Amino acid sequence: MKRLTMLKATPKSVARVTLALAAALCLNQSLAVTRGGQMVYGRYADSLFLDPVLNDANLDIWILTNLYDTLLQPTDDGKSVRPGLASAYVLSPDKKTLTLTLRPGIKFADGSPILASDVKWSLDRARDPNNGAWNGLLDSIASVAASGNTITLNLKHPDPSLTAALATFNAAIMPQKLFNAAPGKTDADKAKAFAEKPIGSGPFVLSEWKRGSYMVLKRNPYYWKKGEDGKALPYLDTLRFEIIPDDSTRILKLQAGEIQGAEFIPLSRVAELKANSKLNMLLFPSTKVNDIIMNNRPKLKDGTPNPLSDVRVRQAINYATDKTALIQLVTFGNGKPMNSFMSSATPLFDKGQKGYPYDLNKAKALLSAAGYKNGIDVTSMATSGSADDQALLTALQQMWGAAGIRLKIEQLDTATKTARYRANDFQMRTGAWTDDIADPSEITGYYAVFGATEAAHTGFKNDTLEKLFDQSQQEVSAVKRIGLYRQIQTLYANAAPTVFLFETPYPVALAKNVKGFVQIPLGYNIFERTSLEK
Repeated sequence: MKRLTMLKATPKSVARVTLALAAALCLNQSLAVTRGGQMVYGRYADSLFLDPVLNDANLDIWILTNLYDTLLQPTDDGKSVRPGLASAYVLSPDKKTLTLTLRPGIKFADGSPILASDVKWSLDRARDPNNGAWNGLLDSIASVAASGNTITLNLKHPDPSLTAALATFNAAIMPQKLFNAAPGKTDADKAKAFAEKPIGSGPFVLSEWKRGSYMVLKRNPYYWKKGEDGKALPYLDTLRFEIIPDDSTRILKLQAGEIQGAEFIPLSRVAELKANSKLNMLLFPSTKVNDIIMNNRPKLKDGTPNPLSDVRVRQAINYATDKTALIQLVTFGNGKPMNSFMSSATPLFDKGQKGYPYDLNKAKALLSAAGYKNGIDVTSMATSGSADDQALLTALQQMWGAAGIRLKIEQLDTATKTARYRANDFQMRTGAWTDDIADPSEITGYYAVFGATEAAHTGFKNDTLEKLFDQSQQEVSAVKRIGLYRQIQTLYANAAPTVFLFETPYPVALAKNVKGFVQIPLGYNIFERTSLEK
């Protein structure tokens, strides 16, 4: 039997105990995240189609990441990837085989297990050339093999962007059995039906959706990630999106406490909301570029001749655009000039790109050389209710007018604007882009390659550029890839398919008690760690 020895307390021992208790208290406080409750978030427009493969709109993409999960996930800084549904991945020495290991026990939101066969089917569907605008991100995959908890991707060639592509919305893992059980004969028919009540493995699951009004997401009880308290995420019970197209109304509702968060705060209101003690006005770093998309085709949808088909006219419009003035007028100093079709935060951005400096005389000369001495009339679609769109196009009316470019503004609701854009039924439209992966291949494939989107619906096509892009998709040398993308950016700039404007952050305003919300530079709204503190 051991003898119990009484230890005499000393000032040092008391101090150690006190520090230990304080440390334990701090630890407990850090783990005491408030769980439960409903957060109401004001969106400027509703989602359109909640299928991760057959869409090309941020309205969907920024919600999809809360419903679906991917094998790999982007890091919060948007520059790299981390394990997702796959706990590990290994690239072979010849860089032509990628092997991923699935986490044990992972499930979809209905409680059914995520099988390797679901992964194979999802990736095969996402890389199908007939499916959606993003299949090119996975084009390097020759075949997908599934066995047990192992997924093997056999590649046609080395692909420097593959791991980033596996962390995009397009590569989301879906339940094959449930999708195939949806009504419809074709993949598109089944996708339309399934997307009304989607089941994924993300932190939330769709509970209710009244189109154009609101959407309710409930926590997925089978989500695999753990929070700071060691329990399953997400912290919120419910996430409700209220659709509030008018910027001022969104802000008023936030100030009144009717909603706890609001996106797309007009940059003109940032300083005002920063001064509000009840709110956190945040400017999240972004890869967002703001531009004017131009229809480059000889004729518009209605058969009208289109002056924008002449490269000299497109260049003239770019030279007539005073980006420095726009940054002050529209972003209130919260932006920087756009000198390439990609953002300066996008990997392989060419810092040597000069863009189009403001030159009114050069703009007039180019218009005259193109046969338009008396100027041209153009029409741009705008999003109704958007203060930023209104401020931008009003400023451009004045700028371009000095060069003889007469701009008419056509106000449209988001759904109509998007539908007409996808149908190539426009002359100009306000546009914005954010990267979804930490690689330039996505924006290049969308903006500069004719492909599925006809170069962002501009109709632009350049065979030399497309050959360079194909080379870049297989080039593993970082130095050579930089050179390829320098040429791509120069060719695109010279052709001027779009009007280069400015880069901006993501402006989001939140109630003071909202913690843990993140909008990463790739645009995704991450609510899995969001909580409403008391």
